[in-house]
Order: sequence, then C-alpha cells, then structure tokens
Amino acid sequence: MSIPSSVVIRDVGPRDGLQPEAPVPVADRVRLVEALVDAGVRHVEVAAFVSPRAVPAMAGAAEVVAAIDRRPEVTYAALVPNVKGAELALAAGVDEITVTVSASATYNERNVRMSIDESVVVIGEVAALAGATRVDAVVSCAFGSPYEPELGPGDAVALGERVSAAGASRVTYADTTGMATPRLVGQLLDAAGAGTTAADLGLHLHDTRGTALLNAWVAIERGVTRFDTAVGGLGGSPFAHGAGGNLATEALVAVLDDAGIATGIDVERLVLAAALVEELVGRPVPSGVAHAGPRTRRTPTSS
Repeated sequence: MSIPSSVVIRDVGPRDGLQPEAPVPVADRVRLVEALVDAGVRHVEVAAFVSPRAVPAMAGAAEVVAAIDRRPEVTYAALVPNVKGAELALAAGVDEITVTVSASATYNERNVRMSIDESVVVIGEVAALAGATRVDAVVSCAFGSPYEPELGPGDAVALGERVSAAGASRVTYADTTGMATPRLVGQLLDAAGAGTTAADLGLHLHDTRGTALLNAWVAIERGVTRFDTAVGGLGGSPFAHGAGGNLATEALVAVLDDAGIATGIDVERLVLAAALVEELVGRPVPSGVAHAGPRTRRTPTSS
C-alpha cells in the first residue's frame, strides 16, 4: 500500500450534480459554487457548455462563469462535448476543460452522438484549441456499460492512452453507471500501471450500488490522489437509466479526515453546502454525512 498524505478533490456538483435536475437559476448555481469554495474546495466543475435543448439544466453556462467571484487559488472547470463547446468555454474564461469519451460505443453515441473514434479526434481538436488550458479527458463507462457485454478494464485504459496521445493533458476514469467494485478498480489500476502513474490518473465514481466510497479507498491505498465527487451525492446520467449519484464530497472528506489525509476542505462547511443543494433541488440529498455529519459530531442520547 502507498497511502498518500493528501488528495485533490474536484467537486462536480454544480455540473454533474445538477445536470439531471430541473433547471436551477444561474444565481443559485453561483451560490453553490461559492459555498463549495468557502468550504475549501479548490477545484470545481461549474458548468457544461452544451446545447440547452439537450441538457436544459446547464443553460446559461457562460453567465454562471461570469457571475462567479473568481479566486486565483481555485480551478474553475467546465465540461464540453465538442469544439464549439470548447470555444464557448474558453471565451468564458474557464481554467480547465473536461471532455468525455466512453469505453461503451452505444453510450458514446447516445451521450455525444459520435463514435468512439470520432470522439478521440474531437478531443485532439479541443486540446489543440485549448493550448495552455488543461484538458481532462473523462473515459466514461470505464467499469462497465448497460449496453454492451462486460468491458474489461484494459479497454478503458487503452482508450485513455489514445486520448492522451491525441493531446489530453490527463485522464479520469469514470464509473458512470456505478458498476465498479474493488476488484475492478484494482484491475484498472494494474492495467494503467498505477504504481508509477497513479498521480496522473483520476477517478470519477458513482454510488448506484453503494460501493463508491469503498472503491475510492481501494484506489487511495494504491496511491491515487485525484477524485471527482459531488456535494450531497447528487448526479447521474440522462443516458444511463438507473445510474445513481456521485460519491458525496462530504463522505469522502470525512473518511480522509479520519485517516489523516489532507484535502484542505472543511467537512462541516460542506454539510452546509449540501443543505443548500437540498434547498435548490427541493428534496433531501442521498448523502448520509450530509445529514448526520462526520463522526466527530456528537449526537446527545438519553439513557
């Protein structure tokens, strides 16, 4: 085991968390971004520059970016599906672009209406356009797809190598439908040669089957230091029916705090941000830590 002393968390709640929800006003999406930054989050995916017809909840992406009280120590990222989206994101002034390609051919067609090969070409074009702006290629369905037979971890890693060769700055492997297990996480890290490249590899985990936190811990034990999470555990995919929300940011931070692994994030302030999410979406979030707090919070009991 090679447990790191610190972990970097990119909160994708303002994008992935709100994406499947009824549209939330721009001003409230900005409130959420700033609540996360106030909690110590230093990497936030704030919006997606996609067609508002396809994803109504992400309409007004440029307005969100423009309204944020930008802080120099924070990386503000945005998801784009293609070169046009990248042009809009760069014009808005984002610090990082995320772009997706799926290890599942069917999911890729449904998500971005391109073949895998076409998506790899587009990622190269986005990287060339972005120049010095970092491009993180997210390989979705890295641990399985609802549309194809079993995908091997080597398939996702091979695709990650292709997008790296095309110009992506780094690669994040996504458990889009929550099919990952500790065994599969270990196999992917083995295929990626995680003993030497774990610092460059990120994971984006969903909690459909309740294994996201366990999968994250297995990866941390293997030296992975970069994770996507969403405050409150919201999220999902409109192109994968039944996919659960993301690993909750406050759940991962609470466990890392207990293990002495630094994130720079205040879990109690994250709980407040999760309460804001509940206000914005009009229902309780699925995160247990959002409701109970970390284990350091004492709950009085009667004898």
